Amino acid sequence: MKLAKDCVDVALFSDRADPAPLLEHWQERIGLPFEEPLPTGGGNLQHRHGLSGSVLKLNHSRQPLPAAPPSGYRELWIARDGVEGPTPLPDPEGNRVVLVPPGHEGVEQIAVRMAVRSAAAFETWFGETLGLEPAGPSAVRCGQTLLLFDEDATAVPQRVFPGPGFRYLTIQVWDCDAEHAAILARGGEEAAPPRTLGKVARFSMVKDPDGNWLEISQRASLTGALPG
Repeated sequence: MKLAKDCVDVALFSDRADPAPLLEHWQERIGLPFEEPLPTGGGNLQHRHGLSGSVLKLNHSRQPLPAAPPSGYRELWIARDGVEGPTPLPDPEGNRVVLVPPGHEGVEQIAVRMAVRSAAAFETWFGETLGLEPAGPSAVRCGQTLLLFDEDATAVPQRVFPGPGFRYLTIQVWDCDAEHAAILARGGEEAAPPRTLGKVARFSMVKDPDGNWLEISQRASLTGALPG
């Protein structure tokens, strides 16, 4: 893929009545700078936070989220100067976050750890369908971001979207329509066709072998005016 940004964004959902404790945790305890609120429709307000070049997208839903098992996106690692060893800082809803020293297991920016049903299927997905760079056993690199995956007996297909917790990743590209079509041509499964959100972004969704959602986004602030 032709990346418009050399790192991956991470998104989670919450339907708690008062999101303040959740926002405070991410901003104060984890230390992420708040960037902007973005209404995305359907009663959802996305609280965007800076994440070492990536964006942490905390989607607060006014509507109750459906009960659903965890997605395959299980843990977020954040490289942080001054940290002596892996430091777990789970948020108030149990989303697993770990601060790590730069260089820990190759992480210089962020990493997302995934639980998958078949490591072989994900090697094909990341390497052939998405065309990402291998970064060691059960690991690939998308720009600066590492995606780490291991077979896990607790992994189940994701059948519900949205749902609580980490729910999707976003890769920023120069041409959403072209990249979406190329992923489908290489065997990827479509979750949602390309559409445009005002003058903000054109985006689509695809699914990995376990049904986890991946957003392919062409954001105007990175690529310029959107098509059409």
